[in-house]
Amino acid sequence: MSRRKLTAEEIELWRKVAKQAERMHPEIPQTVHPTPLPKPKPKKAPKPRFEAFELGQSHQPKTKLNDLKPSVTDTLRNAPVQMDSKAFGRMKRGKLKPEGKLDLHGMRVDAAHPALIRFVLTAQAQGKRLVLVVTGKGKDRDEPGPIPTPRGILRNQVPHWLTIPPLAQAVMQVTPAHVSHGGDGAYYVYLRRIR
Repeated sequence: MSRRKLTAEEIELWRKVAKQAERMHPEIPQTVHPTPLPKPKPKKAPKPRFEAFELGQSHQPKTKLNDLKPSVTDTLRNAPVQMDSKAFGRMKRGKLKPEGKLDLHGMRVDAAHPALIRFVLTAQAQGKRLVLVVTGKGKDRDEPGPIPTPRGILRNQVPHWLTIPPLAQAVMQVTPAHVSHGGDGAYYVYLRRIR
């Protein structure tokens, strides 16, 4: 709806009313003509909340309902290969035998982290290239709730620990182990050579 301009009769009527009225704030200077208000800006039509739907048309559901965080094993499997591709393929198939093994079953986080650091750095100093870190698959949580909790604290923390200092400089590749070496409850850790 656009605002119209005042006619000459309406302006004359306003002046008569203004002369008879008593001013509330006499200290403020009086204007002779009423100031016209600026034209309102036209509003854009809002987007419809629903798309047009015709009788007989089938509903096309959205393809992706939730964008869930991928599991740790899926993230590691999709990570780019940093090592020799032939050796990586043999390692994933369980053909390479790990030169050392660390079992973190039953350990708490505060004991497992220093043990992992000590094991990986010692293995690298000894010239080992492939070691196996067993975390276990973890226990299911008893408390159901609205916030999903990942299964296995160590299983989720160990890959993170291997990517931050002091282990980041020693580790070249981390990938879930083959079923013969523990499957999703263990990780292959391929170490860099010391130069």
